[in-house]
Amino acid sequence: MIRLGQTYQHLVHGSGCGCSSPALSIATARLERQSRRGFLAGLGAAAVATTLPAPGFAQSQPPKILFTNVRLFDGKTENLTDGASVLVEGDRIAAVDTSNNPPPEGANVIDGGGRVLMPGLIDAHWHAIFAALPLQVLLTADPGIIFAAATAEANRTLLRGFTTVRDLGGPTFSFKQAIDGGLIPGPRIFPSGAMITTSGGHGDLRLPTEIPRDGHRLSSGELFGAGAIADSVGDLKMRIREQFLQGASQVKITAGGGVSSPRSPLDMLTYSEEELRAAAEVARDWNSYLTVHAYMPKTVQRAVAAGVPCVEHGHLIDEETARLLAEKEVWLSTQPFMGMEDSSATEGVGAERAQRVFDGTRRLYEWIAKCGIRTAWGSDMLFSARLAERQSQMLTHLGNFYSNAAALKMATSTNAELLALSNERKPYPHKLGVIEPDAYADLLLVDGNPLEDLHLLDRPAETLTVIMKGGVAVKREI
Repeated sequence: MIRLGQTYQHLVHGSGCGCSSPALSIATARLERQSRRGFLAGLGAAAVATTLPAPGFAQSQPPKILFTNVRLFDGKTENLTDGASVLVEGDRIAAVDTSNNPPPEGANVIDGGGRVLMPGLIDAHWHAIFAALPLQVLLTADPGIIFAAATAEANRTLLRGFTTVRDLGGPTFSFKQAIDGGLIPGPRIFPSGAMITTSGGHGDLRLPTEIPRDGHRLSSGELFGAGAIADSVGDLKMRIREQFLQGASQVKITAGGGVSSPRSPLDMLTYSEEELRAAAEVARDWNSYLTVHAYMPKTVQRAVAAGVPCVEHGHLIDEETARLLAEKEVWLSTQPFMGMEDSSATEGVGAERAQRVFDGTRRLYEWIAKCGIRTAWGSDMLFSARLAERQSQMLTHLGNFYSNAAALKMATSTNAELLALSNERKPYPHKLGVIEPDAYADLLLVDGNPLEDLHLLDRPAETLTVIMKGGVAVKREI
């Protein structure tokens, strides 16, 4: 169980590109003045997710569903298999067939009519609580509104075809339980918990009255889960263990500055190589992994030297750093930001830094192709309903650098390979991102062929005729 106030935790980032905003400190200070009764009520609402059964629509789902007459994209190959059938039993795929066998007795048959059946999409860099919340709402709304907005956005995320997300910083532990328990609709969540940083680093949003730190007293932002500030190896290890204790599947720390963190410029470094190595070792001790927020060459190089297995962003790296990532087989989880339409930072230092990141995007993907970096895709949309709606467009931006089939593979089976680094901390034990026996039945039936026109996914309300998560058809218009 976490404090309800921790729903504000992901404000340590910023919108559109791992940004950060000092306004969180104002919001958390305001929260401190709210009544205890409101917080306890919210805690009860969050806790109920662990005790209530799944809603009626999940309980009444037929035990067998057979998709027939579909063109199959299995998430692994770059070609379609025509005339395929896929049998779903419970929450998983039971069989894939191309021999037109009769449907099993009692199966609910969905005739695909020659449409493309593909795995549900995976976003490897998402923020479930704060993706669509405007900053002014965060500054004025009570926790009930925040949870309500996050719940609505979780449903919209699912209806865009994203059946799984990796949350890269946010208090999503109880929220994930509510989704998994069937209390609210939403994608599967691989949570990271609080983003961990140093004093003055990306995510340090303390109020001026909280500087300098009073001994070991936590700031208001830390108390509400906005982040975790750790300046020694011992504190860093403790903060990482705290996230795993609460249910993190992986942990994220910052190695450098952020786009709109006014007090943490992009060129700064936070943790030393020794500290990063210690952090990575703690994650390995938990049979999981550490991922690191970094944009600049020297920041990424230090993370790689410390044995960190995954780097977030990396938009400003050079060829030397790209070759190092490839040589050490480090994952790069990045975003194809193409312009200011992919960010809510429109002025000031945040906009200037965002433009630097956007200017580096094409060069980054050139290094990826040239050096063969193991790459995952994420959208990193934050603090804007308009940006959250662009989650699908961020996926189709991959078409600027990859074939349509390669882009779809990245957003399904490749991203699932990254999620598998969580090992024993995986919250979902079966395969994701593929259509094969015993994989989760997370499926999309697309009206059209996305291997020919990737932009079909820009219009999910029109083109996704069936959306299934765990064997339950959350949308069926066929």
